[in-house]
Amino acid sequence: MRVYNTLSGRKEELVTLEPQKVRIYACGPTTYNYIHLGNARPLVVFDTLRRYLAFRGYKVTYVQNFTDVDDKIINRSQEESEEALKLAERYINEYFKDADALNILRADVHPRASQHIEDMIVAIGKLIDKGFAYEVDGDVFYRVKAFQDYGKLSGRSVEDMLSGARVEVDERKEEPVDFALWKAAKPGEPFWDSPWGKGRPGWHIECSVMSTKYLGETIDIHGGGSDLIFPHHENEIAQAEALTGKPFVKYWMHNGFITINSEKMSKSLGNFFLLREVLDKFPADVVRFYLIATHYRSPLDFDDGKLDEARKALGRLKTTLMLADEFQQDRASTDVELKEPGELLEKVNDLQQEFIAAMDDDFNTARAIGHLFEISHLINSYLAKASRDNAQDQAVLTKAVAVLKELGQVLGIFIDQESDQGAELEEVLQILAGLRQAARQEKDYPLADDIRNFLGSLDISIEDTPAATRFRYESAPELKLLMEKLIDLRANFKSQKRYEKADYIRNSLQEAGIIVEDTREGVRWKIAEA
Repeated sequence: MRVYNTLSGRKEELVTLEPQKVRIYACGPTTYNYIHLGNARPLVVFDTLRRYLAFRGYKVTYVQNFTDVDDKIINRSQEESEEALKLAERYINEYFKDADALNILRADVHPRASQHIEDMIVAIGKLIDKGFAYEVDGDVFYRVKAFQDYGKLSGRSVEDMLSGARVEVDERKEEPVDFALWKAAKPGEPFWDSPWGKGRPGWHIECSVMSTKYLGETIDIHGGGSDLIFPHHENEIAQAEALTGKPFVKYWMHNGFITINSEKMSKSLGNFFLLREVLDKFPADVVRFYLIATHYRSPLDFDDGKLDEARKALGRLKTTLMLADEFQQDRASTDVELKEPGELLEKVNDLQQEFIAAMDDDFNTARAIGHLFEISHLINSYLAKASRDNAQDQAVLTKAVAVLKELGQVLGIFIDQESDQGAELEEVLQILAGLRQAARQEKDYPLADDIRNFLGSLDISIEDTPAATRFRYESAPELKLLMEKLIDLRANFKSQKRYEKADYIRNSLQEAGIIVEDTREGVRWKIAEA
């Protein structure tokens, strides 16, 4: 297994500190707002990395922090007149809602900066004692020139940074490139007591301290977005290695940016989309699929069209699983021993190995997903000629589908998204189907076509069978959209004085537990209380 190490600038064989054990630290969010789509990418990337390493037999210890002490949090708290730590706690809770939706596994430890202030004070004191830091008027700065390897991660030299430095406002620093380890308290800001007076830690020291506390002085993998290489990760190295005298991280991994019109998505630039805004438009599994369908180191340009492509692509995989499930609902036997693997399973097993080879090559999810589609195609072809009553066919499909599901779960893309309104959704679809069927019988083909086209616009296909009308869709449609259509149809029927049709809609909805009310403000609907 090879990974691209930002520190060396090349792919390297992954050799962990302990055989079949891996310690990973991933930089988490600064909790002053909801996370945006750009924030979500590293979360999904390193969650996928974690899942794959576990799949390959590694015992993974995964730590992801929360920065809940920071200038941005303080500024936001002052804007909203809310205590900084309470504001940060609120956004941590909101983070978990978004992360859970994306099927991101909880870290083994989620340390918060505010809970490790004493550890940071101890670390800063040691840096001062070792000559790597100095105190000025209650502030403590890291002495960059004292650390000979500064710049080794980002490829920058201290001399170049000094020669290109802007006029530094804070003339108390020995050098413009020196950075804050401890900041003296300002009026209205949260603070903690320290040997240098009341204040709070700088951003960079937080991750160095929390990482070493939970994972040890040297860790296997440290991950984050490319924007963190400098100065954050560079400063982490300087702090940690000055403290321990040991290498801080073996493998540095960084994901590429999400861009909009080729410009990095960020809150500071104001060109960002909150993750939950995107989740309002697209299902969570589609968003996750979109985020890993491109190699993690490559930039990913955002637009709705690409998310729509992701929705359709993932839908093809989910359709395969759905068709296989339908095929096996009335299986001849639930436990049949295969006489021989057969051609399908041999090909599926080969593709499973190619999936592993792709992921072993610097976690190439893009290529790995391509192999999932090949497996899906093989299963679809087998379904077309297999017999429900043939126990061997059932057994072969069971094993082939199990491989597809397992590899999909490695990527975290098969998210169970049972709708809270699932029963109502199906009922509403059946009402629309009934209206369409009646229109066809009455030779009202414009209405029948209108309903079919509407459902098609939501990527809902209709399959008419002798037994019933079936619906197929890649992701559950919004009940709201279906209801708006039914309300429009009811209004049209009433205007045409086709009251029996209007009453049919109202009565059918009532039977489905949905109440329609005509008010002065317009038609309203609600799900009846149980």
